[in-house]
Amino acid sequence: MFRLLSAGESHGKGLVGVLEGFPSNVKIDIEEINKDLARRQKGYGRGGRMKIEKDQVSILSGIRGGMTLGSPISFLIENKDYENWESFMNPVAVDEETRKVTAPRPGHADLTGAIKYGFKDIRNVLERSSARETAVRVAIGSLARQLLEPFGIQVVSHVTAIGETSLPDKVEDIGKIRMAEASEVRCCDAAVESAMIEEIKGAKEEGNSLGGIFEIHITGVPVGLGSYVQWDRKLDAKLAQALMGIQGIKGVEIGYGFENAQRKGSLVHDEIFYEENRGYFRGSNHAGGIEGGMSNGENIIIRCAMKPIPTLYTPLRTVDIETLETVLATVERSDTCAVPAASIVGEMVSITVIAQEFLRKYGSDSFDEIMKRWNNDAR
Repeated sequence: MFRLLSAGESHGKGLVGVLEGFPSNVKIDIEEINKDLARRQKGYGRGGRMKIEKDQVSILSGIRGGMTLGSPISFLIENKDYENWESFMNPVAVDEETRKVTAPRPGHADLTGAIKYGFKDIRNVLERSSARETAVRVAIGSLARQLLEPFGIQVVSHVTAIGETSLPDKVEDIGKIRMAEASEVRCCDAAVESAMIEEIKGAKEEGNSLGGIFEIHITGVPVGLGSYVQWDRKLDAKLAQALMGIQGIKGVEIGYGFENAQRKGSLVHDEIFYEENRGYFRGSNHAGGIEGGMSNGENIIIRCAMKPIPTLYTPLRTVDIETLETVLATVERSDTCAVPAASIVGEMVSITVIAQEFLRKYGSDSFDEIMKRWNNDAR
């Protein structure tokens, strides 16, 4: 199925994405991609970088006249901040000393990456390990979302916790979850939203950062995506891998996950029913739409835990890799809380996996071929 690659540094010339194997004749609205990129940049608690960047995708190949060609799709997202960093990030010649980083941040890729790749300047690590890279995955996910929309498959997300503030109850009403789109912290409860904002304000004043939890709901997924026949073909395993690949994500839960582990089986497993005009369905959805590594036709529900951002304006102690002395960690421009933005990345990453598995089941050469197989399956 389609493969994807991303390239680029946080303060380099730009970010590049490549998709190989995307079907032909899929109608693509470039402005929809740009809207999703803009959604990623929003959220209370974001830093100054978002005031500089206004992410727009520039298609380089694979789309003509608004239709995919079946050939590799490549695109560029320009880093507008590069003009302020060119002397430090130019591919040919750079000022190596002025913005050299030698004080690794606890909780970041800094120290381990420098040791692994043999760098004396940690900037070589942080530029690529930065969450700026997720802009590419949002653009790719937007393409995947547009591929799946004609088949009634949609994805939404909302933030359920920031720091110590969380929604009191689970929300499975898709209409209510969509209300999060209007929230500064992507929370669908106005009172909880206000409390989250106050907690972010407090953390910012302290020079601290906050993590949280967001939830993804994917609706309209047909039965049978993924497979039980091999461990690496299980849908929940693929989703977990993709979501854990988002910077800062430290936990992924399908359905009621950890809660189910502490309940008796009779309270966990979703009873099965059948109606002539509806087919098979479950009386509940504790499994989160996936059983045995396969989609079961219910909504897929995923919860992701994001750690606090490692860059602190009141920095922690660390060791300088040049002097080996105890110093305070490097302070790079950063967010106080990026959980709302991460929920958008989570949406796009998860719908990408669903699209890949959808194509595995229904074909991947052309949109018309896929639609015919989909219609035959529906009958």
